[in-house]
Amino acid sequence: MRFAAALLLLFCALPVRASEPKLSDDDRVQILRGLDAEYAKAKVMLPRTARALPVETDGKWDPAKWAEMAKGQAGPCARVGDLVQITHIHFEDDKIVLEINGGQKKNWKQHVQVSMGGQAGGMSNSTASPTGTYIAVLFHKPLPPLQSDDIKKMLAPILDFQKDSPTENFIDTLPPEQQKAVKENRVIVGMSRDAVLLAMGRPRLKSRETDADGLETEDWVYGDAPGKITFVTFANSKVIRVKEEYADLGGTTAASPPGPGR
Repeated sequence: MRFAAALLLLFCALPVRASEPKLSDDDRVQILRGLDAEYAKAKVMLPRTARALPVETDGKWDPAKWAEMAKGQAGPCARVGDLVQITHIHFEDDKIVLEINGGQKKNWKQHVQVSMGGQAGGMSNSTASPTGTYIAVLFHKPLPPLQSDDIKKMLAPILDFQKDSPTENFIDTLPPEQQKAVKENRVIVGMSRDAVLLAMGRPRLKSRETDADGLETEDWVYGDAPGKITFVTFANSKVIRVKEEYADLGGTTAASPPGPGR
């Protein structure tokens, strides 16, 4: 009994170790809003690779390891001074993976049969081969609370996120409703191609056609099957229509399911 009591006293005397705070859902949302579709200038050569290029939280990276990972790839993703875009962000247990310039994804369909304006047609893939890459910020522990600016500081030796960048200067010239849409990664009627690129990144597919009246339109398609597909239609360099549908694995599309209250 005395031995058990002594063990109990010893256990009670030990300091209680509080669990370390972890990245919250709100943190993730803020990071997505602050980094998704963000532009930066490459301060080092970024090789193309299907595996994420590792970077420590202090900004250190191993050029030799990067070169080894990039063997067999056809040229770099970006050279020093090139403008790159973060096109996707993925959170893992102990790292954050940033997709750069579309990563190494292959387009989900070479030709997709869609129905727009009552006519069916094929949309050809305008991007033949992947030209992007990935960067992984390694924490070596569960992700702590973070903001997008924290990650930008970690990547400062590799990527230059200029506060007074040409991208931000261009956004300032847009009407308020378009500025809001760009920040929310949405497309609205009236946007230019440059504004759509800032809001959504590069499209998966493009196609052009001319109607009976001689009006030439261009369709940009975003999204992967299965899931939401966004069709952006341009005429005279401006968005005239935005349409969202849902595609199954076969590539066929259906109207967006009605939301609550529809």
